[in-house]
Amino acid sequence: MKIAIVQDWLTELGGAEKVFMQIHQLYPDADIFTLVYHKNVLDELGISESQVTASFIQKLPFAKKKYRNYLPLFSLAIETFDLSSYDLVISSSSCVAKGVLTHSQQKHLCYCHSPVRYAWDLYHQYLKSAGLEKGIKSFIAKYFLHRLRIWDISSLNRVDQFISNSDYIKERIKKIYNRESITIYPPVNVQNFEYLQNREDFYFTCSRMVPYKKIDLIVEAFSKMPDKKLVVIGTGPDFKKIKELATPNITLLGYQSFSILKDYMQRAKAFVFAAEEDFGIVPVEAQAAGMPVIAYGKGGALETIKNGETGLFFEEQTIESLISTINRFEFIADQFNSNLVRKNAERFNEDLFQISFKSAVDNLFLK
Repeated sequence: MKIAIVQDWLTELGGAEKVFMQIHQLYPDADIFTLVYHKNVLDELGISESQVTASFIQKLPFAKKKYRNYLPLFSLAIETFDLSSYDLVISSSSCVAKGVLTHSQQKHLCYCHSPVRYAWDLYHQYLKSAGLEKGIKSFIAKYFLHRLRIWDISSLNRVDQFISNSDYIKERIKKIYNRESITIYPPVNVQNFEYLQNREDFYFTCSRMVPYKKIDLIVEAFSKMPDKKLVVIGTGPDFKKIKELATPNITLLGYQSFSILKDYMQRAKAFVFAAEEDFGIVPVEAQAAGMPVIAYGKGGALETIKNGETGLFFEEQTIESLISTINRFEFIADQFNSNLVRKNAERFNEDLFQISFKSAVDNLFLK
């Protein structure tokens, strides 16, 4: 069976790329198609450039760093791939990968991380954070996002089977696409983490510093709790703004290697997570390290964290709600059992993902 794997882009190693890596391990001989890639990412994934076909966007000016500037061309670019000779097309999609052209003799399985966030549910938030609420640039952005929504719906029937990365996304696929999906949780390398029974007296978070991750909310909350220490790992567009909010009890380490991140995860008393994520791999990694998670009680966190057993939820994305929950955690911190926290994370291990995904492919060909 000849297989093609389509990924939106391969420019960094985030959650979608970890899923892609596991799919590629299942089908190592598959050809890979993507809008744009970085060679260092391919090297980290152990993939040869000869196995990868990029779109014309790869050759456009500054595309490898600022590929999102070419958003109006994404739908056109993804349709330029000739996949007509493949028996199975697997797309890993949070943007346009699901829209590759397929024909009636092919099967197309789409692992959907989310329908295009900035065209649908994060549309207004995206325009606001980009300063595109008014003016000629706003009109242009709104026009192209409108066109992207039309294309997104028109390309639905190119997919035979949707897989959602959480039940939260399953509901979003049903709402936006009116399509059923099956949920297969993303793979987490649980074996990468060990844990210590005796944890140290500081809180920890790590993330790309972009608006929807709400790292600024976490930092502001701890700035009002000078008796509590917070360590933050990560960088991104909001780093400078967040650094200005930090008080002496908050340490911002910027980008760090995995070994450093892992060390802090194994020692911290709790992981703080304020984003509304589709799934959220990092909170599961924190639990793999035996660390309870204080998380915003919405989105994928509701499926990966057991309230009162492996973490606590705060109800609103506000400083007051987060502070209240952290204070509540302080009273019951000793009640959290690192063994139980770790065991919960094991529900999302890589072996289970591969078994479930392979079964979905097999079932697709039985239909």
